[in-house]
Amino acid sequence: MIFNKNDINKLAKLNKIIVKANNHQLFLKKFDKFDYLSPLSHIFATRKGIFPHLKQLTVNMAFVKNFARLIQILSIAMLVNLFSNQLLAQDGKALFSQNCAACHAVNKKLTGPALAGVEERWPDKAKLHAWIHNSAAFLKTGDAYANKLYNEYNKTAMNLFPQLTDKEIDAIVGYVNTAAKAASAAPAAGASEAKVQEADNSLLFGLLTLVLAVIALVLLQVNSNLKKLADEKEGIKSPEAFPFWRNKSYLAFAAVILFLAGGYMTTRGAIGLGRSKDYQPVQPIFYSHKVHAGVNQINCQYCHIGVYQGKQATIPSVNICMNCHLAINEYKGEKIYNEEGTEVNGTAEIKKLYKYAGFEEGKPWDASKATPIEWVRIHNLPDHVYFNHSQHVKVGQVACQTCHGEIQKMGEVKQFTDLSMGWCINCHRETKVQFKDNGFYSIYEKYHADLKNGKLDSTKGVTVEMIGGTECQKCHY
Repeated sequence: MIFNKNDINKLAKLNKIIVKANNHQLFLKKFDKFDYLSPLSHIFATRKGIFPHLKQLTVNMAFVKNFARLIQILSIAMLVNLFSNQLLAQDGKALFSQNCAACHAVNKKLTGPALAGVEERWPDKAKLHAWIHNSAAFLKTGDAYANKLYNEYNKTAMNLFPQLTDKEIDAIVGYVNTAAKAASAAPAAGASEAKVQEADNSLLFGLLTLVLAVIALVLLQVNSNLKKLADEKEGIKSPEAFPFWRNKSYLAFAAVILFLAGGYMTTRGAIGLGRSKDYQPVQPIFYSHKVHAGVNQINCQYCHIGVYQGKQATIPSVNICMNCHLAINEYKGEKIYNEEGTEVNGTAEIKKLYKYAGFEEGKPWDASKATPIEWVRIHNLPDHVYFNHSQHVKVGQVACQTCHGEIQKMGEVKQFTDLSMGWCINCHRETKVQFKDNGFYSIYEKYHADLKNGKLDSTKGVTVEMIGGTECQKCHY
């Protein structure tokens, strides 16, 4: 507050009166002469205790105002924490799918070890980060566990991930821990095939945030009322009250919140437009990949005959199914369940196949009577995207599970990842080109020579990106 010379003189006179006053009554009588200083009187009120009611109101207002601000901060913090936790969990799963799923599973050994319990095996996070960033360099440090792991898996070099930050690695580990706990908590028998829903506290956090926001608004209103009472005691005229929904500050704040929330939801919706991750339609026949590709270990290429020769993997025709089911007319395996946990009658599903095939048991099968099974397509890319299965599966030697997940464990198939451009690009940046015994890449002799001469890092190898795998015209032309 800035005072001019006249104000200072007035304040000096007022101060002398306060010092000389023996009681409140004397002060109040003399203070009448200084009505024009009433707006400034609260400066001295707490000094002599002359206006104790003003002191109390001032303290109450300050407390309420500060408490309301604290509630607002807590509400915002909870919202930020909620969204950050959700994003961290989503990022961890996406990062796992993009970087780890090709060689690792959560609870099963693949090319590399199962990742469940990785924090127990690597108690030092700094070492775990260093191992993931550059396993080849970390092996040279002589770490006992790293070298043991390297030897256990036939000295297979792990891919290098220098682009991953420590936070991203921690997000992957967090996702692995969550997935491992969910799997261990899965019920046995029939329920083991049902979906295990991850714990989601979004609703709880949302309700708490709403409650805190309401409390903050109530406290702000109380603070406003207390200020009005204090002003009335001081003789200050308060402006005419009007409802909070006409308050420009509140309206502006609400508009900003709605704009940010609307922008976030619109952006997320636009990004996910046309993607169908986790899409799992009900098929006309319950076909279990777990039974066929898992238990009976039927090779994927036996049914999807186009995967080695052309762009499309192709959906198997009825006659491919009948190659086996002319002899197999009933299901005798372990019980199978759909995604809702309901038991499926395997024999009845085989009868559905016979109906499409026009086959009557005990009679020769006339294939000309067969009608196509109306399978519901699950994986679908936009029309402007070119994807060739043979180029990836035969030439690139990419495992089916890289894009389709652990298909051999699925009862009803679902889309494993979003198949977005970012997901594909990251794969091209990290996947090594399989030169060994692969005549398709004989034109890249230069890379072979550079690897032999040490110009290229032999531990990292040549990635798909290095041979043009991230050029736009490779997929869009």
